[in-house]
Order: sequence, then C-alpha cells, then structure tokens
Amino acid sequence: MHFRWTQPARSPTFRFMPRALLTRKIGFSAAHRYWRPEWSEERNRAVFGACANPHGHGHNYRLEVTVEAEIDPLTGFSADLGFLDALLLEHVVRPLDHQHLNHAVPEFAEGRLIPTTENILAWLWPRLAASLPAGQTLRKLTLHEDDTFFVEYHGEGHG
Repeated sequence: MHFRWTQPARSPTFRFMPRALLTRKIGFSAAHRYWRPEWSEERNRAVFGACANPHGHGHNYRLEVTVEAEIDPLTGFSADLGFLDALLLEHVVRPLDHQHLNHAVPEFAEGRLIPTTENILAWLWPRLAASLPAGQTLRKLTLHEDDTFFVEYHGEGHG
C-alpha cells in the first residue's frame, strides 16, 4: 500500500486526510487470436506472427487493480476487500476465465477490437471504474501476460 496525504477539497481547514492506494491481484486464464478479417493471411501473419494462428493461443493472466480512497478512521481500511473481490469476480473472472476472448466477449469478436493486452484493459476500465463505491477511484490496471510482459493502463484521457 502506498500512502499519500492530501488536503480534502471539501474542507476549508488545513486538516489532512490520509489516502491510500490499494492494489489487489487476481488471475484468469484465457485464449485469444489476433486477426483482421479485411487483411490477407500473409499480412495478418506478418503483423501478428504466431498470435494469428487459427485456433489462437492462451495466457495465465495476472491482473493488478489499484484503487485510491481515504483511510477510514474507524476501521483503518481504505477499501472493502470483500466488495472489491466480488466486483472482480463479476467483471473479470466470470466473463473471462477459461474463455476464448474472441468468442466470449462481443467487443472482441472477429472484425471488432483485437483482444490485445491493451484492449483488454481498455475494455475492463469503464466496467470496474463505474462499479466502485463512492469515494473510491480506480487509478491503475496492470495486466501481465507472463513474467516478461505486462501493460499498465490509467484510464481514458490520462496524462
């Protein structure tokens, strides 16, 4: 957990409220294929390599979800982990685990978004951000395909 002390905008005093960045890691396994139907097989293979194989390929993904919130002075918690775990089960594990993303997620169907790590994060962001309770803000998603490759996403318009 990272701590950042900030002055709340709603208070005209100089009282400081502690805020924390809390990260939960979860895993899911999924397959996908990179393919543009309007391109030739040669172009798809040149751009996407083995990721263009007809049956796709899979990963044991690790997702890190970072939320920011004030630390509750009564409980000492910045987020309800039970609620966050249920949210991740509903929006990540149930729809994605042990699925072929091109078939299970309409947005990743042939001719639509290619289910790259970047696009998976962009697809997840609005679903997770909109489902967090008041006072909690989604700050970062990090998706690991394996031990050597991951993508960080900070939401639309970041930076």
